[in-house]
Amino acid sequence: MRLSVFLEPQQGASYDDQLRVARCAEQAGFDGFFRSDHYLVMGDRDGLPGPTDAWTTLAGLARETTKIRLGTMVTAGTFRLPGPLAITVAQVDAMSGGRVELGLGAGWYEAEHRAYGVPFPELGERFGRLAEQLEIITGLWSTPLGETFAFAGEHYQVADSPALPKPVQQPHPPVIVGGHGPRRTPRLAARFATEFNVGFAGPDVVKAKALAVATACEELGRQEPPITSVAVPICCGRDDAEVARRADAIGRSLDSLREAGGLVGTPEQVVEQLRQYQAVGVSRAHLQVLDLTDLAQLELVAEQVAPAL
Repeated sequence: MRLSVFLEPQQGASYDDQLRVARCAEQAGFDGFFRSDHYLVMGDRDGLPGPTDAWTTLAGLARETTKIRLGTMVTAGTFRLPGPLAITVAQVDAMSGGRVELGLGAGWYEAEHRAYGVPFPELGERFGRLAEQLEIITGLWSTPLGETFAFAGEHYQVADSPALPKPVQQPHPPVIVGGHGPRRTPRLAARFATEFNVGFAGPDVVKAKALAVATACEELGRQEPPITSVAVPICCGRDDAEVARRADAIGRSLDSLREAGGLVGTPEQVVEQLRQYQAVGVSRAHLQVLDLTDLAQLELVAEQVAPAL
């Protein structure tokens, strides 16, 4: 199982804070550094110094790291037009030497849209736009050099596009589609995803969601379904007291972390929890790190959890 670090910088983190975590994760041997794509703090926090843009951050990290994979968990489709987003991700892929992954979703946090003047359509329209965005972005990336790309949809129209630049990774960077939707999400994952992600849920839920994607793949004639991953909070300590201190530092109870599918306990206990996910087909875990000053936890996971998997 591959382990990635997953941050929520809108809760209060500068670029330098994220850089420290990314460098620590890379040195410790984590597979990836992923971050949310949000512009507004959630919950009872001040969010200082304020939000950072996901793809601006990843562009910087692309030049300041060398091995770790970089991506979004997940980019809000409401924030960006599909053509410019395809250009941005392809450029960051080149800047990183081919280490970028695009997680793309419909967008859900209405308050951040109001706070920064971003239109927020109804859910049905957001999903319609997401489907077209995925088709346009992958279509632009996959168009052979010297040919043009066109698309005529309900929400977006593309005409005579040179479909440049091309990403380093071919046919294109991995695409992550995730969510709990019972119908549209599995179909989108079956059509476009390299990886299907289920966030903040236990193994039984993940198993059912992955089965829905596999069924959608069969209906579309796709031979191999996308890999399955989870995004879950991590609270790991050398003993019970250290686990409790880390939970207190992020303002969460151990029960609330467990209810979100969290990995809670000593390294041995976390390994066992991850093996339960492994047993239902999960091959990648994005570990939600909420205390960006606690690099010791990352080192502990790298030293005592990752080798056991």
